Amino acid sequence: MRALVADDHELFRSGLKQLLLDELDAEEVREAENLDQAIEILTNEGACDLILVDLRMPGMTGAEDLAALRDGFPEAKVAVVSAWEERAQIISALSAGVHGYVPKSLSSAEIAAALRSILEGRIYAPPSLGRRDSNPGPQPTLLAYDASQDKLTARQKEVLNELLKGQASKEIARSLDIAEGTVKIHLAAIYRALGVRTRAEAIAKLKSH
Repeated sequence: MRALVADDHELFRSGLKQLLLDELDAEEVREAENLDQAIEILTNEGACDLILVDLRMPGMTGAEDLAALRDGFPEAKVAVVSAWEERAQIISALSAGVHGYVPKSLSSAEIAAALRSILEGRIYAPPSLGRRDSNPGPQPTLLAYDASQDKLTARQKEVLNELLKGQASKEIARSLDIAEGTVKIHLAAIYRALGVRTRAEAIAKLKSH
C-alpha cells in the first residue's frame, strides 16, 4: 500500500506516516505540506492507494478541491483527516466524493481502524455525525470518470477549453470561478489522461489531432 499524507503540521504528518507504516503495513508514505506539493507528488511520482488531506493546509479551499482530487486520481482512496468536526463540514466533504472523514481527535487506534475501513472499500464517517442506517443523510457523489467512456469530466473539459485559449492557471480560475489549486488538480488529471507532462505538450498533442 502506497500513501500520501498532506498536512502542514509536521508533527501530526510524521505521526500519521508512522501509523500507516506500523499499523497498516504501508510500503511507502510520501509527505506534502500544502496542496501544490501534493499535486506535484501525485503527478510526478506515480499513483497512490490512499491520499490523506487536511482541510486547513495552504492551498486547500474546501469541497471543490476534494472533488477535484477524487476526480483527478480515481485509483486512490481519498480521505480527510481534520481537526474540524462540524457536521456541515463533514457532510460537505463526503458529498464531494471522499471516502472518509477522520477527525484528528480520535485515538491512534481509532484512526488506524478508520483508515483500514476506507482501504477495505467502505465510506467512513465519524461517530459524531450521528448518521443512522435508516436515515444516512446525504450520500457521497463519486466523481471518478469511467475509463471505458470519455476520459475527461465536464469540469475538466471546461478547464481544457480555457487551456487551449492560452489562459494561465490564474486566468482559468477566474474564468470558471474556482480556486487556482482546483485548476491545478484538474490540469494534472488532464495531463495524465493525455499521456503528457506539461501544458505545452498537452496543447501540441491536441492541436495535432
